Amino acid sequence: MRNRHIDDLDDAELTMLVGQDLPAVLAHRVDRHPDKTFLVWEPFEGDPGTWSYGELHAVVERLAGGLYARGVRLGDKVLLHMDNRPEFLFTWFACARLGAVVVSTNTKSVARDMEYYAEKAGFTCALTEPKFVDMIAASAQGLEFIAVTPDNADGTADRPTSEGTVPFASLLEEPGEAPERTNDPRVDLGIQFTSGTTSRPKAVLWTHANAVWAARQNVANFRLEQDDVGLVFLPMFHTNAQSYSMLSTLYVGATLVMQPRFSSSRFWDVSMRNACTWSSVIPFALKAIMGQPVPQHRYRFWVFGVELQLLIDTFGVPGYGLWGMTETVTQGTMGDRAVPGPDLNVGRANPAFDLKVVRDDGTRTDPGETGHLYIRGIRGVQLFKEYFGDPEVTASCFDEDGWFDTGDLVAVDAAGYFYFKDRDKDMLKVGAENVAASEVETVITATGLVAECAVVGQKHYMLDEVPVAFVIPTEPETPDIEDKIIAACRENLPDFKVVRAVHVVDELPRSTLEKIAKAELRARLPEIAE
Repeated sequence: MRNRHIDDLDDAELTMLVGQDLPAVLAHRVDRHPDKTFLVWEPFEGDPGTWSYGELHAVVERLAGGLYARGVRLGDKVLLHMDNRPEFLFTWFACARLGAVVVSTNTKSVARDMEYYAEKAGFTCALTEPKFVDMIAASAQGLEFIAVTPDNADGTADRPTSEGTVPFASLLEEPGEAPERTNDPRVDLGIQFTSGTTSRPKAVLWTHANAVWAARQNVANFRLEQDDVGLVFLPMFHTNAQSYSMLSTLYVGATLVMQPRFSSSRFWDVSMRNACTWSSVIPFALKAIMGQPVPQHRYRFWVFGVELQLLIDTFGVPGYGLWGMTETVTQGTMGDRAVPGPDLNVGRANPAFDLKVVRDDGTRTDPGETGHLYIRGIRGVQLFKEYFGDPEVTASCFDEDGWFDTGDLVAVDAAGYFYFKDRDKDMLKVGAENVAASEVETVITATGLVAECAVVGQKHYMLDEVPVAFVIPTEPETPDIEDKIIAACRENLPDFKVVRAVHVVDELPRSTLEKIAKAELRARLPEIAE
């Protein structure tokens, strides 16, 4: 397989996807079973709500018409900055209907992040919740309009002070309809910002072909059926919820139960009341419900980060590991419920991709040996299309044969099972969030308080790890340096990127080529047990 791109393919090579974009998939479901429930909304305040496939389609058409009436056109970038709520899905599909590019951003972002997103993506408008309006208005200048839901996803209703906002409901009341658009899998669909080796996130661009292809893969990988009911509490602005849960549910014609976020006290109640049969879960959630009584549920399986027999035995739910990233849209490795594997594996290679694990010199690793994971597929179909606005960065991540450097270190045993080992790109895993150490270090350095700093992850009993900083002060005995550094992080970073502690040192350990030996720093930190 060469370094291939969707724009290089003719229709014969795109046979599986010709005429298949997201509006076509939704239309197919409406034709087949318009009264089947697609979405169940389980809010923390108020009564649950339900939307059938037919009702979803009607709302999406009205919203697409409203966006079009306000000037949104093919290729325009639309900011979608919301926590989990029905309006997120309505907006996402309405943008897909118009051929606009939905830019879904992390709702823990701060003004500094939003300024960067706006500069990189160039939004024309924004759809959001009351609590985010003022930050967006101040950070993203020149928006045509900001549409605001009546309340926040948690049921509160802040009063934004910014002018130029319109009620979200008013978009559903605009006269006129969105023009018909030829179904085209090559059209750009969405952007998600993901952390990388640089100090700022990269804009990962998906096409409609990416979404349709991934949806089909998810259904096959998870063995989903039309009667399945999936529970999603992970944030909709991330790949896991968008691709694994939402797109797979749509493609197979199943039902999705959505919560604003994870709630340990509500998990079993919502699961039992809706007869949920599967969910994508994370260690944080599993640890939170570990001590609760396990009812006679209907779960067929859970998707874990890694396969772990302890979790399977504790909850009585078959589960398996997987590996994927925003750039792969779906799973690059995948477990199989029918063939359980060893503890801690993240599955076997998905045959839809090419994968290889190599040493620093590019030679293939032996079984059990840790190496660099590379993946290959057609860009814009199996892999993301590009890092939007960063052609040089995009090119640097692919070699001439089309292999994409994932930045992850893995090992493969003699039976073909993959095991995740570490992040080669100096990334931290805080709960379900990826954090680039370099981004946090940039904020700390900008304070002028330190001559040098290193951010590493400290093991945490619930969150996997949390960021902490080792610093050499610019001036010896700087008063309140820890408080000042943490305050700067809180001002300029989302809360999950804020360092939990600052350790003042006289020098930092060095390794080859005078690089900071971060492994040695991590070894100094005890695990946070509670």
